[in-house]
Amino acid sequence: MTPDLTPDPTSVEDLLRDLVRIPSVNPRDGAADGGETAVAEYVRDWLERRGVRAELPEVLPGRRNVVAVVPGRAPGVVLLESHLDTVETDGMTVDPYDGAVHDGRLYGRGACDAKGPLAAFLLALAELAAGDGPPPYTVVLAGVCDEEHGCLGVLHLVDALTDRPVVGAIVGEPTGLVPAVAHKGVVRYTVRTRGRAGHSSRPEEAVNAITLMAPVIAHLAGSPPAVPPHPLLGSATRSVTRVRGGTGPNTIPDSCEVDVDRRTLPGEDPETVWEHDRAELTALGAEVDSPFTVDPALDTAADADVVTALRRALDEHGRPSEIRGMPFGTDASKLARAEIPSVVFGPGSVADAHSAEESVDLAEVELAARVVAAAVRGLGEPSCD
Repeated sequence: MTPDLTPDPTSVEDLLRDLVRIPSVNPRDGAADGGETAVAEYVRDWLERRGVRAELPEVLPGRRNVVAVVPGRAPGVVLLESHLDTVETDGMTVDPYDGAVHDGRLYGRGACDAKGPLAAFLLALAELAAGDGPPPYTVVLAGVCDEEHGCLGVLHLVDALTDRPVVGAIVGEPTGLVPAVAHKGVVRYTVRTRGRAGHSSRPEEAVNAITLMAPVIAHLAGSPPAVPPHPLLGSATRSVTRVRGGTGPNTIPDSCEVDVDRRTLPGEDPETVWEHDRAELTALGAEVDSPFTVDPALDTAADADVVTALRRALDEHGRPSEIRGMPFGTDASKLARAEIPSVVFGPGSVADAHSAEESVDLAEVELAARVVAAAVRGLGEPSCD
């Protein structure tokens, strides 16, 4: 059923409700797009009604980004980037696609992560486009697909930006309106123990792979990574996140697998991290597969122009501007790897992201839009520090 969308929303509430009412669950390698393209089309149409041209580059068959441009005065680009996809709706206790508002908060899947930040960026871009003159730099707004799974949308965007000098990026995620210049990376891999199957009535004739896995899990839980903590991020971590083993209640299993989530700090090389873990766990008799997820950490310089401009804008709006680190990964690390200075910023709390009652404060979304517009206008101004 087609969502009942506002004809031409002008308020924060109407815009964000429309975005939430378009389902866009990441298909995670499935054939369909889950609705990312429908959101991209909505964003394009909303911007074009305000005189801003937007395109829908295809990233994967049927899955698209949306990229809009407001020309600026000087060479160079400021990038506003957020994502179109959401996680699944299983277990939600509110209607995921209603966009109901209670006590100033709008509820639904993606309201916080990251359609709230996306709405703020749209409002900021519309304000910049309608201003008395062009902004200091060309502003590119990108809503990308696949952030919640393979990050293919931002990688496609990076390739498309190779001919444009990007002076800085603001990446929309729920940070509680604080500027985040660092976040952890991740290396995920599978560990396996092999035994010999047998009948559970004669366990002495078999080798239980789950029993063999027990000391491996104990080692992972009791031996945190020996890495100095980061001043904004704290310690590196290593966690068992999934266990698979056994074929039936009366069979001794011949195989057991666990997935390991290793959160890395800036400066750690993911390949070196995995090789170190593999050596540790192989010594315990386990097999260690190559990583199935590798994502770099973020560590943007505190004095980068985009960080300085955002902090100045927060000060102007009476908001705390101290830089922070975030525990979760974002598209910013992929932009930073392409030598684009990036800061993560947006309304909402990560505690509400992916939650059963996901929501965002509408006043925060509106304030985020004003701060982002001010930061873009302020880029290139001398620092008052």
